[in-house]
Amino acid sequence: MIRIKRIYDPPASEDGRRVLVDRLWPRGIAKDAVRLDDWLKEIAPSDELRKWFGHDPAKWEEFRERYRAELQSHAETLATLRVTAKKGTVTLLYGAKDEEHNNAMVLKELLD
Repeated sequence: MIRIKRIYDPPASEDGRRVLVDRLWPRGIAKDAVRLDDWLKEIAPSDELRKWFGHDPAKWEEFRERYRAELQSHAETLATLRVTAKKGTVTLLYGAKDEEHNNAMVLKELLD
């Protein structure tokens, strides 16, 4: 099972394995204050794509397409996440304020 959650939300027992999927560390949160099992920077959107998107909902559909294209080069990491999710819950953590338009949503769609 794959879930998504803002990294700013408190950890919960049902989170299972907690994986940060952002390239940059979220602002205003100390690394030692977060229960984190993995930080997979390599599957986050490229800096170029992240800056182009700028969390603009009007660019959402194109962002999804571009990000999925970028993820094609990370098939092994995605396969590992799928296997882990079959064994138990994986929660993809992200820092964006927008809970509907973020890279974790795209990853969850792809992994499901």
